[in-house]
Amino acid sequence: MNRYPEMIQVEQSLHQQPVASIDGATKNTLHQWVGRHGDRDGPIQPGQRVAIAVGSRGVANLAEIVSSVVGFCRDRGAVPIIVPAMGSHGGASADGQQRVLASLGITESSVECPIESSMETVSLGKTQAGFDVRFDRIAAHADHVVVVNRVKPHTRLIGSLQSGLIKMMLIGLGNHDGAAAYHSLFPSHQYRLDAIATEITDLIIAKTPVTMGLAIIEDGAEQTSHIEAVAAEDFLTREPELLKIATERMPSLPFDSADLLIINRIGKEISGTGMDTNIVGRKWNDNIAAADEWPKISGIYVRNLSEKTAGNATGIGVAEYCHQNVVDAMDAEMTKTNCIASAHPTGGRIPLTFHSDQEALDAILSQYRTTSPANMKWIAIEDTLSLSRFFCSTAFQDQLRSHERLHQLCDPAAIEFDDAGNMMNIF
Repeated sequence: MNRYPEMIQVEQSLHQQPVASIDGATKNTLHQWVGRHGDRDGPIQPGQRVAIAVGSRGVANLAEIVSSVVGFCRDRGAVPIIVPAMGSHGGASADGQQRVLASLGITESSVECPIESSMETVSLGKTQAGFDVRFDRIAAHADHVVVVNRVKPHTRLIGSLQSGLIKMMLIGLGNHDGAAAYHSLFPSHQYRLDAIATEITDLIIAKTPVTMGLAIIEDGAEQTSHIEAVAAEDFLTREPELLKIATERMPSLPFDSADLLIINRIGKEISGTGMDTNIVGRKWNDNIAAADEWPKISGIYVRNLSEKTAGNATGIGVAEYCHQNVVDAMDAEMTKTNCIASAHPTGGRIPLTFHSDQEALDAILSQYRTTSPANMKWIAIEDTLSLSRFFCSTAFQDQLRSHERLHQLCDPAAIEFDDAGNMMNIF
């Protein structure tokens, strides 16, 4: 009898509603935004310097969207520049953040626009509670700042504001100093960005040239589904509405529980925690789902870091097991910097490490001596952004037959290993 569960490849029907044209959708919403101000007296005028703030996430079509914003600014006679807005990512260095942008396809040549990167910040003043609000120095001295970011549920934050324009404006453009300060606030505010955002957002908009944000929503298949220009004064009211839309469209694992989730790769461009904790059911606790979280996954095994994460292994501590590939690719200093700045030190904790998939799976199986392979519930995914196709064990077969969004693509097959003991037919 095979000592491992047999696996089935599955296709999941996800919400798909891609925009017809990235450039067309971007420029259309930008023109609508200008039109609301009156084109002649619009907010972006010839000769003005426009800082386009771009983050570290692997947003679908990001380079094309940014290029469209650059083109729009140039069409109006303005002078666009790209400014990294990613807090402490990229090792909390200006050069490192430029390398992060390059890994996402954003270089001076690809978007035909200068990139100006600095970790220096200016103080905008203090809140009533004495919190010092920091803002990127380069962006602060532009005539306009346009914040470009995807709106979606955050991996730790809850409430009406999570990942989006406001978080990028506060934390991303706060650079390392700002990111560390904001993250230190969250535990005492129950991880609610909306609990601190109103006063700080009003302060930033009053004292900086933030003019507009470009909100991006993706569908379940990681396609650009909606692009919307939002005036800065509307951030606090419009972003919660956009978050609701994004939540409805995001993908999910279709099962309530699993004994093991195998993830081929994690990385910062995939999620702030390497793997999306909303997907794996570990938003509140690194290694166990909260009472009202699903799916309930007993163990997570990570095989690799993504190439674009450039050694940043933040989030690996959410897993119980990992392949030696992860440790070999890990930049310990970069990971440490990011985890400390985000007030999530356990996110960089190295799990039990194995030199091959076979060694890892044998160790995992040894903890289930009374359960037959046929009853083991295993799921294998490429990453938490790629859920349209995945593998699951035959223990899920009854659920596959009754689930309207799932389609079995092949007959059950045994896991095959190469001479080094690594899986050949799963990834």
